[in-house]
Amino acid sequence: MKNTHIITSTAQSSTARIRRIPFQKTWRLHVLLLPAVVLALVFKYAPMPGIIMAFQDFKPWLGIEGSPWVGWDNFKLMFTLNGTMQVIWNTLLISVLKIIFGLVVPVLFALLLNEVRNMGLKRSIQTMVYLPHFMSWVILGGILLDLLSIDGIVNRFLSFLNIDPVMFLGDGTWFRVTVIVSDLWKEFGFSAIVFLAALSGINPDLYEAAEIDGAGRLQQTIHITLPSLMPIMVVVFTLSLGSMLNANFDQIYNLINPLVLKEGDIIDTFVFRSFQDGQYSLATTVGLFKSLVGFILISGGYYIAYKWANYRIF
Repeated sequence: MKNTHIITSTAQSSTARIRRIPFQKTWRLHVLLLPAVVLALVFKYAPMPGIIMAFQDFKPWLGIEGSPWVGWDNFKLMFTLNGTMQVIWNTLLISVLKIIFGLVVPVLFALLLNEVRNMGLKRSIQTMVYLPHFMSWVILGGILLDLLSIDGIVNRFLSFLNIDPVMFLGDGTWFRVTVIVSDLWKEFGFSAIVFLAALSGINPDLYEAAEIDGAGRLQQTIHITLPSLMPIMVVVFTLSLGSMLNANFDQIYNLINPLVLKEGDIIDTFVFRSFQDGQYSLATTVGLFKSLVGFILISGGYYIAYKWANYRIF
């Protein structure tokens, strides 16, 4: 009995020790993650009780507890305002085009860069296309305003070619094109990182076997590279659905002006102006609507990614 007790105690202590080992090995990672968790709790979860303002006629001097309850009136008002549907359409149009081009262009760039054999040239190109990602839209917005103005360098070059000046930031259609192209220029290099990583994981034996069979580089790309990239492409695309109603507030806010407000106004800028005008309940209602749609889309995107690409977070 004594020996059995000793063995049992030893086994229990060993089991407890084994259970403690994972945390003992990863506690530094937990500490590293702690600031991000705290920021999320403070700025994402702590303000969530404020969504009750969407169902009130909120008055700052009365507070949430004293403001009158109006039920669904703010939601009815949101969909009956003259500019609401236009704002939603602008957001969807800009976001969808950004998602599509933001997937196609990085994949093409990764494929082309993967064909470069000179490592020095390859790293130089990577560095140049990554740099815009680390610049804020405050800086880039000022640069674009100077470059694309009527007397800017772009229109001067067009005049040199006997082409009439273009109001890139003063015409609604050109404004949307400018927003999409500038966002693509800023982010496509950084977005290509995940595809370059996927390319490096493809088995080189597949290419060697294809060469033996007489396949050229184009055929290898079509029949080996693209099918190998398809799972990560599905994951990136489906997860980006969650940002369908995020057309990048920083970019739009720094580029928009009254001339293109009809074609360039998005949900985030609409909410921002509503707060400035003191329409706190309406702004909260629009933000809640956007969050609910985003939650549905990201949940659906995650399910699709799991079914098509076997992608799981947990």
